[in-house]
Amino acid sequence: MSVWTVCAQQSDEQLAAYYYDHGEYAQAAQLYERLYQRGTNKYHYQRLLSTYVEMGEYRDALRLVERRQKDYPKDLTLLVDEGVVQQRQGREKKALKCFDKAIEQIGTNQQPVQELAQAFLGIRRPDYAARTYLTARAKTQNPTLYFNELVTVYQQAGDYEAMTGEYFALIDGHPGMMKSVQVSMQRALQEAPDGRLADGVRSALVGRVREHPDNQVYLEMMIWFSLQQNDFRFALEQAEAVDARFPQVGADQLMRVAQIAQNNEALDVAADAYRYLQRKGPESPHYFEARVGELEVDFARINHNYSLDSKRLQALKEKYLSAFAELGKNERTVPLMRHYAALMAYHGGDVQEAVSTLDDVLELPRLKERVRDEVKLELGDLLLFAGQTWDASLLYMQVEKANKNDMLGAAAKFRNAKLSYYTHDFEWAKSQLNVLRASTSKLIANDAMELSLLISDNMEDDSTYGMLELFADADLQLYRGRLDSAWAGFDAVGHAVLSHPLFDEVLMRKAQIRIKQGLYADADSLLQRLVEFYPYDITADDALMLRAELNEERLDNRQTALECYEKLLIDYPSSLYTDRARKRYNELKAR
Repeated sequence: MSVWTVCAQQSDEQLAAYYYDHGEYAQAAQLYERLYQRGTNKYHYQRLLSTYVEMGEYRDALRLVERRQKDYPKDLTLLVDEGVVQQRQGREKKALKCFDKAIEQIGTNQQPVQELAQAFLGIRRPDYAARTYLTARAKTQNPTLYFNELVTVYQQAGDYEAMTGEYFALIDGHPGMMKSVQVSMQRALQEAPDGRLADGVRSALVGRVREHPDNQVYLEMMIWFSLQQNDFRFALEQAEAVDARFPQVGADQLMRVAQIAQNNEALDVAADAYRYLQRKGPESPHYFEARVGELEVDFARINHNYSLDSKRLQALKEKYLSAFAELGKNERTVPLMRHYAALMAYHGGDVQEAVSTLDDVLELPRLKERVRDEVKLELGDLLLFAGQTWDASLLYMQVEKANKNDMLGAAAKFRNAKLSYYTHDFEWAKSQLNVLRASTSKLIANDAMELSLLISDNMEDDSTYGMLELFADADLQLYRGRLDSAWAGFDAVGHAVLSHPLFDEVLMRKAQIRIKQGLYADADSLLQRLVEFYPYDITADDALMLRAELNEERLDNRQTALECYEKLLIDYPSSLYTDRARKRYNELKAR
């Protein structure tokens, strides 16, 4: 082919494409006819056929398809083209006859099958695409062939019953493929536009478990699916069923359900699972983990309930002491020892017992350095709580020095900066906080920014720092659990002047005090005032999130909680709480 011929063809192609794209089909047809005559290029064929159809030149279109069929008798997609031309003329029966003929000619070669299925999908006939794959599967006598393709086609068509059937047919024949099926199913569940797929999978699983109660694979699939749907109670019931029939794997399933439920704050389910495992006896492989897990759930409940009465405190203390007597104080029970120290200090008022417990942790011979430094931070917090600020600062500095350019080091630096804020060394605290605002930890950077702004805003407005000193003193009393003294201190700030940049912070701290006292309605009122009067201050999104959780978990006011989550998502899209608020909003909305 000469250079001139190549240039002419390129020019014709560009011009033809221009006419085609602008709907000038007659001009495009002339050029594509010329191009197609030079060489039977499939792209030119498809464009020429499309121009004929768009112009209503169906006789020319059919002749073109017929000529192409003579040249390429094995190209089954040409029968689809013929059917499309028949359809455009209103000849539906002839069109379907063409489609059926294409499927009848399917052989064992996979490439024509993929091309034919894609051709059917291109004309929005997923039913024929599915028939294509199923026919090829039958011809090759391979029951798992085109599994992924069929699942995709059924998903696009919204035929969830057939889609679910594919999943379970594969598992029936190949139980070892369960993990692969779970990955595919999880992706499909995430992409499904509504709950019909989830309902279909649930219905199919329930049916198969009833029909085959001794089929381990179906029971494990039911556990997996229930966890995907956050139906932790049902997952636990199925795990118990697995344990009853297949004790060799039942304990593993129970532990998995317990840990996932705990991580998702389904604490009642997690506790029940851990207790079930403990009833299997100390010789059970997960007994130790279950003992630790139940106490971790008990400790998590404290954070959810905010307050702890003396009876519950004593009962929980005895459970910890019983666990230490049975399991010992060692590397494996370090999480329990850390929680016990926090329980004694912040809820039991026994700082000496708490400090002694953390000292025991630090004396363990094989303690990992990372854990050692984490415990040192917690010990520093306890010493600050007890008023030993110098000793606390020394521990913070030790951890920071040992973990430079690390998140743990940044956490230690933040604690030391906050300690300096408590002790009125505002200039130094602000300089350290400004460094931390660039921390790789989003949480530390956000906390550092909030405290830095609190200090800088009030250093500028009050050169004597009088109001800021009052606020920091009250803040320290709040940290130490002296709620009445803290309230009086924040009251002093609120009554000292008619207005001040600290007033939104005062409302937030007062709300936190009322929460610790179990006065949730009063806390809600304070948070509502904060959001209404100070919507542009840095504490507004904190107040909205806290108010939403209070109304959802403590005040049983679903509508107010939804409104707070929604307002946070709309008005504060860059908030640190956005992801959490969206998750809680969606879960609450779905109830």
